[in-house]
Amino acid sequence: DDTMKEPSVLPTRVPTLLLNGSEGIAVGMATKIPPHNLGELLDAILHLIDNPGSEASDLMEFIQGPDFPTGGTIFGRRGIIDAYNTGRGRVRIRAKHHIETRAKKEIIVIDELPYQVNKARLIELIANLAKDKQIDGISEVRDESDREGIRVVIELKKDAMAEIVLNNLYKSTPMETTFGIILLAVYNKEPKVFSLPEILNIFLSHRKTVIIRRTIFDLEKAKARAHI
Repeated sequence: DDTMKEPSVLPTRVPTLLLNGSEGIAVGMATKIPPHNLGELLDAILHLIDNPGSEASDLMEFIQGPDFPTGGTIFGRRGIIDAYNTGRGRVRIRAKHHIETRAKKEIIVIDELPYQVNKARLIELIANLAKDKQIDGISEVRDESDREGIRVVIELKKDAMAEIVLNNLYKSTPMETTFGIILLAVYNKEPKVFSLPEILNIFLSHRKTVIIRRTIFDLEKAKARAHI
């Protein structure tokens, strides 16, 4: 009803694009930004304020890599280095597990899953592969997850070796996935692939603009009330 003003840009205090991550697809382009750790982002920003010419390698002293909410283990640093330097890279993520022994049989317990892997579908896939004998050595798969966290139990047969079964699971199931990072965002009404330093520098520029405009607004408001 035109009685209030709506902001065209929200004055975020943290770089939410990197914090929450983002995915999208359009004609001829796509973006796939993984989530990151808030503390690491803030440490990198503070370093960038004190050292304006910092490169990706400097910022990676603080930002170790993506921080996926479902956990998992990232194998190798090459994909992260490429992504932060050029805006594009691929990282390999594996489920985190440990091995238990019960009644002289080994048990594989999955504690964390790769990002965006559906647990129920993974369990169903493993069970079907074992049933069809595409993966040997598995006697039972069950979900023992609770409020404490994920616990997917894969019981092995007596003669099965856990490492061999694990290698087959990584090969045939989403227990190992790749995440293709594309740091593409719209800036000044144009889509562009950014490096990590470029994104953080743009965020700092945004924060400066917000603080300056806020200060001017508060000053004008104070001047208007000065005669009271």
